[in-house]
Amino acid sequence: MSVVPPQAPAPTPPRRAQRLLDVALRVVGGLVAVVGAVATGLLELILSTARVGGQLIGVSVLVAIVANIALGWFAYAAVGRRWAVVLPATPWFVLMGAAAVRTSEGDLLLAGDNWVGLAMIVVGAMTFAVLGFRQVLAPPPVRRDG
Repeated sequence: MSVVPPQAPAPTPPRRAQRLLDVALRVVGGLVAVVGAVATGLLELILSTARVGGQLIGVSVLVAIVANIALGWFAYAAVGRRWAVVLPATPWFVLMGAAAVRTSEGDLLLAGDNWVGLAMIVVGAMTFAVLGFRQVLAPPPVRRDG
């Protein structure tokens, strides 16, 4: 027989409220990844015509690599699913595709003679492809419930 009275366990928040908060944070994280992809895509398009001394510089290619890696990592970390890399990749691809199409007025954001724009599209697409491929090949995460 124990002399110490049994202590009640610490109250825990309801499981349903915890689950709803988790889902809400994942949705907000996914939306942030999508908005971030649009913002960095626009920045990359603006920087694709950057020149120094009259010559194109490839700064948007570097921005595409760094930003797409960061967006892919953030999407996976925020959403917690392997397919989350699709969230920033889809608007980025749509934006790059729209930038390569001539409008009815004749405007074109990414011309075929701009090597930086073409390299940016190839490198950005490859970055998302590598991130997605790594997620497919990654071993399943170890779950620790408790």
